[in-house]
Amino acid sequence: MGMALFDRLEYSVPDKGPEAVVWDFQGWYGGDINRIYLKSEGENVQGDGEDAEFESLELLYSRLVADFWELQGGIGYQGGVFSDDHAERTYGVVGLQGVMPYGIETDVALQVSEDGDVAASFEGEYDLRLTQRLYLQPRTEIAVAASEVEEFGVGEGLNSVRAGLRLGYEVTRRFAPYIGAYWEKEYGDTADLSRASGDNTEDTGGVAGVKLMF
Repeated sequence: MGMALFDRLEYSVPDKGPEAVVWDFQGWYGGDINRIYLKSEGENVQGDGEDAEFESLELLYSRLVADFWELQGGIGYQGGVFSDDHAERTYGVVGLQGVMPYGIETDVALQVSEDGDVAASFEGEYDLRLTQRLYLQPRTEIAVAASEVEEFGVGEGLNSVRAGLRLGYEVTRRFAPYIGAYWEKEYGDTADLSRASGDNTEDTGGVAGVKLMF
Protein backbone atom coordinates (compact mmCIF):
# COMPACT_ATOMS: atom_id res chain seq x y z
CA MET A 1 0.00 0.00 0.00
CA GLY A 2 1.08 3.60 -0.43
CA MET A 3 0.11 7.23 -0.85
CA ALA A 4 1.28 10.37 -2.66
CA LEU A 5 0.57 13.87 -1.39
CA PHE A 6 1.22 17.38 -2.65
CA ASP A 7 0.77 19.18 0.66
CA ARG A 8 1.51 22.42 -1.20
CA LEU A 9 1.35 23.03 -4.92
CA GLU A 10 1.07 26.79 -5.19
CA TYR A 11 1.86 30.03 -6.95
CA SER A 12 3.65 32.47 -4.67
CA VAL A 13 3.48 36.27 -5.12
CA PRO A 14 5.90 38.03 -2.73
CA ASP A 15 5.87 41.75 -2.03
CA LYS A 16 9.55 42.22 -2.96
CA GLY A 17 10.99 39.15 -4.67
CA PRO A 18 10.08 37.32 -7.89
CA GLU A 19 6.99 35.17 -8.25
CA ALA A 20 7.44 31.40 -8.11
CA VAL A 21 5.74 28.03 -8.46
CA VAL A 22 6.37 26.11 -5.22
CA TRP A 23 5.83 22.46 -4.34
CA ASP A 24 6.01 20.28 -1.23
CA PHE A 25 5.54 16.58 -2.04
CA GLN A 26 5.86 13.30 -0.24
CA GLY A 27 4.95 9.77 -1.21
CA TRP A 28 5.40 6.50 0.61
CA TYR A 29 5.10 2.78 0.01
CA GLY A 30 4.99 0.05 2.63
CA GLY A 31 3.11 -1.09 5.70
CA ASP A 32 2.28 0.29 9.12
CA ILE A 33 5.79 -0.30 10.53
CA ASN A 34 8.27 -0.04 7.64
CA ARG A 35 7.99 2.36 4.71
CA ILE A 36 10.01 3.92 1.91
CA TYR A 37 9.48 7.66 1.46
CA LEU A 38 10.20 10.01 -1.42
CA LYS A 39 10.12 13.65 -0.33
CA SER A 40 10.64 16.76 -2.43
CA GLU A 41 10.45 20.52 -1.88
CA GLY A 42 11.39 23.10 -4.47
CA GLU A 43 10.45 26.04 -6.61
CA ASN A 44 10.55 27.42 -10.11
CA VAL A 45 11.24 31.15 -9.92
CA GLN A 46 9.44 32.94 -12.73
CA GLY A 47 11.33 35.14 -15.17
CA ASP A 48 14.87 34.38 -13.99
CA GLY A 49 15.80 32.30 -17.04
CA GLU A 50 16.69 29.28 -14.89
CA ASP A 51 15.09 25.87 -14.50
CA ALA A 52 13.32 24.70 -11.35
CA GLU A 53 15.36 23.87 -8.25
CA PHE A 54 15.07 21.12 -5.68
CA GLU A 55 15.48 22.63 -2.23
CA SER A 56 15.46 18.98 -1.21
CA LEU A 57 14.89 15.62 -2.89
CA GLU A 58 15.13 12.74 -0.42
CA LEU A 59 14.83 8.95 -0.51
CA LEU A 60 14.23 7.67 3.02
CA TYR A 61 13.69 4.46 4.93
CA SER A 62 11.14 4.99 7.70
CA ARG A 63 10.23 2.91 10.74
CA LEU A 64 7.41 3.45 13.21
CA VAL A 65 9.06 3.87 16.65
CA ALA A 66 6.07 5.11 18.68
CA ASP A 67 2.41 5.91 18.16
CA PHE A 68 2.22 8.48 15.33
CA TRP A 69 6.03 8.86 15.12
CA GLU A 70 8.42 7.59 12.43
CA LEU A 71 12.22 7.60 12.52
CA GLN A 72 13.60 8.24 9.02
CA GLY A 73 17.00 8.10 7.38
CA GLY A 74 18.42 8.16 3.87
CA ILE A 75 20.04 10.33 1.21
CA GLY A 76 19.16 13.68 -0.30
CA TYR A 77 19.98 16.03 -3.15
CA GLN A 78 19.81 19.81 -3.54
CA GLY A 79 20.19 21.47 -6.92
CA GLY A 80 18.68 21.90 -10.36
CA VAL A 81 15.81 19.70 -11.52
CA PHE A 82 16.74 19.31 -15.17
CA SER A 83 19.94 21.35 -15.52
CA ASP A 84 23.04 22.64 -13.77
CA ASP A 85 21.62 26.18 -13.41
CA HIS A 86 21.93 25.86 -9.61
CA ALA A 87 24.65 24.75 -7.21
CA GLU A 88 24.40 21.05 -6.37
CA ARG A 89 25.19 18.85 -3.39
CA THR A 90 24.19 15.51 -1.87
CA TYR A 91 23.73 14.78 1.81
CA GLY A 92 22.75 12.17 4.34
CA VAL A 93 19.65 12.83 6.42
CA VAL A 94 18.07 11.48 9.60
CA GLY A 95 14.76 12.77 10.86
CA LEU A 96 11.65 12.32 12.92
CA GLN A 97 8.17 12.76 11.47
CA GLY A 98 4.95 12.56 13.41
CA VAL A 99 2.08 14.24 15.19
CA MET A 100 2.57 16.27 18.37
CA PRO A 101 -0.19 16.89 20.93
CA TYR A 102 -3.14 18.92 19.58
CA GLY A 103 -2.61 17.43 16.12
CA ILE A 104 0.49 19.45 15.14
CA GLU A 105 2.11 17.63 12.20
CA THR A 106 5.88 17.82 12.65
CA ASP A 107 8.95 17.06 10.53
CA VAL A 108 12.41 17.51 12.06
CA ALA A 109 15.55 16.64 10.09
CA LEU A 110 19.34 16.73 10.45
CA GLN A 111 21.43 16.83 7.24
CA VAL A 112 25.15 16.23 6.77
CA SER A 113 26.47 17.07 3.28
CA GLU A 114 29.17 15.30 1.30
CA ASP A 115 31.58 18.02 2.49
CA GLY A 116 30.64 17.58 6.16
CA ASP A 117 28.38 20.64 6.41
CA VAL A 118 25.71 20.16 9.07
CA ALA A 119 22.23 21.70 8.96
CA ALA A 120 18.87 21.10 10.58
CA SER A 121 15.27 22.03 9.87
CA PHE A 122 11.90 22.04 11.59
CA GLU A 123 8.46 22.16 9.97
CA GLY A 124 5.16 22.22 11.81
CA GLU A 125 1.56 22.70 10.69
CA TYR A 126 -1.90 22.32 12.14
CA ASP A 127 -5.35 22.08 10.54
CA LEU A 128 -7.95 24.09 12.45
CA ARG A 129 -11.40 22.97 11.31
CA LEU A 130 -13.86 25.81 10.77
CA THR A 131 -16.49 23.53 9.19
CA GLN A 132 -16.42 19.95 7.91
CA ARG A 133 -14.80 21.17 4.69
CA LEU A 134 -13.29 24.58 5.50
CA TYR A 135 -10.02 24.70 7.45
CA LEU A 136 -7.34 27.17 8.52
CA GLN A 137 -3.73 25.95 8.49
CA PRO A 138 -0.93 27.80 10.31
CA ARG A 139 2.55 26.62 9.28
CA THR A 140 6.07 27.34 10.55
CA GLU A 141 9.49 26.50 9.11
CA ILE A 142 12.86 27.06 10.83
CA ALA A 143 16.31 26.38 9.36
CA VAL A 144 19.70 26.40 11.13
CA ALA A 145 23.25 25.46 10.11
CA ALA A 146 26.48 24.65 11.94
CA SER A 147 28.75 26.18 9.29
CA GLU A 148 28.70 28.70 6.46
CA VAL A 149 28.22 27.46 2.91
CA GLU A 150 28.38 30.60 0.77
CA GLU A 151 27.61 28.74 -2.46
CA PHE A 152 24.12 27.97 -1.12
CA GLY A 153 23.61 31.27 0.68
CA VAL A 154 23.74 29.57 4.08
CA GLY A 155 25.38 31.15 7.12
CA GLU A 156 26.30 29.71 10.49
CA GLY A 157 23.57 29.75 13.15
CA LEU A 158 19.89 30.52 12.69
CA ASN A 159 19.29 30.84 8.94
CA SER A 160 15.62 31.68 8.50
CA VAL A 161 12.11 31.57 9.92
CA ARG A 162 8.99 31.36 7.77
CA ALA A 163 5.40 31.51 9.02
CA GLY A 164 2.29 31.15 6.92
CA LEU A 165 -1.48 30.85 7.14
CA ARG A 166 -3.67 29.11 4.55
CA LEU A 167 -7.43 28.95 4.21
CA GLY A 168 -8.49 25.78 2.41
CA TYR A 169 -11.69 24.12 1.26
CA GLU A 170 -11.86 20.35 0.86
CA VAL A 171 -13.89 19.69 -2.27
CA THR A 172 -13.05 16.06 -1.52
CA ARG A 173 -10.59 14.48 0.93
CA ARG A 174 -8.13 14.30 -1.96
CA PHE A 175 -8.53 17.78 -3.44
CA ALA A 176 -8.46 21.07 -1.53
CA PRO A 177 -7.80 24.47 -3.14
CA TYR A 178 -6.52 27.18 -0.82
CA ILE A 179 -5.31 30.76 -0.53
CA GLY A 180 -2.93 32.16 2.02
CA ALA A 181 -0.23 34.57 3.14
CA TYR A 182 3.25 34.22 4.62
CA TRP A 183 6.10 36.09 6.26
CA GLU A 184 9.76 35.07 6.10
CA LYS A 185 12.98 36.50 7.49
CA GLU A 186 16.66 35.59 7.34
CA TYR A 187 19.02 36.09 10.28
CA GLY A 188 22.69 36.48 11.14
CA ASP A 189 25.30 35.35 8.64
CA THR A 190 22.65 34.13 6.19
CA ALA A 191 21.12 37.60 6.06
CA ASP A 192 24.60 39.10 5.56
CA LEU A 193 25.18 36.83 2.55
CA SER A 194 21.84 37.84 1.04
CA ARG A 195 22.56 41.54 1.50
CA ALA A 196 25.97 41.11 -0.13
CA SER A 197 24.30 39.57 -3.20
CA GLY A 198 21.56 42.20 -3.32
CA ASP A 199 18.73 39.93 -2.18
CA ASN A 200 15.98 40.67 0.33
CA THR A 201 16.31 39.37 3.89
CA GLU A 202 12.66 39.79 4.84
CA ASP A 203 9.48 39.51 2.81
CA THR A 204 5.76 38.86 2.93
CA GLY A 205 3.49 37.56 0.21
CA GLY A 206 0.39 35.72 -0.87
CA VAL A 207 -0.16 32.24 -2.29
CA ALA A 208 -2.87 30.33 -4.14
CA GLY A 209 -2.72 26.61 -4.70
CA VAL A 210 -4.10 23.14 -4.19
CA LYS A 211 -3.54 20.22 -1.86
CA LEU A 212 -3.66 16.93 -3.76
CA MET A 213 -3.68 13.35 -2.51
CA PHE A 214 -3.62 10.26 -4.71
